[in-house]
Amino acid sequence: MAVPERTLGALKLHVRESLIARTVQLPIQTFIHTQGVSSAFLLAAAVIALAWANSPWREAYFHAWHIEVSLSGLKLPIHAWINDAMMALFFFLVGMEIKQELVSGELRDLRRAALPVCGGLGGMIAPALIFALLNHGRPGAHGWGVPMATDIAFSLGVLTLIKGVPPELKIFLLSLAIADDIGAIGVIAIFYTSHLHLESLLIAALILVVILLCRRIGLGRQILYAALGFAFWLAVLRSGIHATIAGVILGFLMPVKAGISSADFSEIGSEMMTDLRSAQSSGDTARVHRILGAMEYLLTKTEAPADRITRKLHDWIAFLVLPLFALSNAGVTFSLSTLGTILHSSICWGVLLGLIVGKPLGILSVSWLATRAGLARLPASISWTQIAGVGVLAGIGFTVSLFISALAFDDPLQLDAAKTAILLASLIAGIVGFFLLKRAVPSDNPTSSTH
Repeated sequence: MAVPERTLGALKLHVRESLIARTVQLPIQTFIHTQGVSSAFLLAAAVIALAWANSPWREAYFHAWHIEVSLSGLKLPIHAWINDAMMALFFFLVGMEIKQELVSGELRDLRRAALPVCGGLGGMIAPALIFALLNHGRPGAHGWGVPMATDIAFSLGVLTLIKGVPPELKIFLLSLAIADDIGAIGVIAIFYTSHLHLESLLIAALILVVILLCRRIGLGRQILYAALGFAFWLAVLRSGIHATIAGVILGFLMPVKAGISSADFSEIGSEMMTDLRSAQSSGDTARVHRILGAMEYLLTKTEAPADRITRKLHDWIAFLVLPLFALSNAGVTFSLSTLGTILHSSICWGVLLGLIVGKPLGILSVSWLATRAGLARLPASISWTQIAGVGVLAGIGFTVSLFISALAFDDPLQLDAAKTAILLASLIAGIVGFFLLKRAVPSDNPTSSTH
């Protein structure tokens, strides 16, 4: 992901007057928005977690996440603050991303969306079935949702390492991963929800109505929506539904279209500039400030609220929230006894085979059936071998798979088995997918993206 154009434009002006902006801010922004850097941070956090959990200081690792912290009268362990609160921000971004795809992206056109949606559906059903078959009648059978997810950041990160990838293939993977996200969110909300508390649910619904009313009457204060959003998250947390669902719902409520187009702003702004020059010539300071205020208001309307919030939150999510999540969730202690137990666990094999076999099998087979049935069309620039390669990459479950495993398993040994399988499957899927696509994609592809 490149530096957002608005951020880059502001920085290029700022560097003219600030040494810090020139020598620190601009280079840092350029670096952190380089493709793959955020994935590298996430991978590093997972490696640190594994090293820490298998070091002489392993007890400190597991103890640290259970230290209770109180904020605004709410007392939770650090692990819960990360998984329930900070990850709600991640799912807030996911909610906005899904809405953008549905409103103005690839998923808005049913014909164009059919292939990735069908592929995503197959990529969820096949892994879940493999897990269910291997764990039928066993204590860990309820973990079938773990191998259903795809990690967008890692899978796209691996894909961008390959030269000559057709843009349509990247769009297919992104749309497929978003379809996966929709499925994973539904699974979390429906199947991994504890006992519901009606009173808290009613409070959450009331807060949601207030948010919608505020939007309807045009209240635009960010602090108001932040306060209402926190109250809504708290009510959902206490209702029994997983708190990250609050983030998804709030993300869906964000407007993804700008209030005024850049063309309209240019036309209105031109008239305002004429008025501004006239006011300056006449020395009417009050009128000058009124016009500047109007221009400032119009300028903010040229950016969709979802885009503005994404710009502000993206770096914090990518470089703080997700690495912290990986650090606190990826740690598994290995010993000869536990490793033997894990490798003989049906949970481990269910997740492992679900991700590295079920994902490509489901994506490829259902996509092929959809094209044969006339429900979808394979773009001319994409081959079935490339679809198979993307299917393998989709087996990188990592973030969301780790998240669902924490919801599915209370038993530490079962959780360790699932985590081990997720980490191993993500590694295998990344390596195999990379080499498969490297062979399937011509390096001199004229339609390849240069980004």
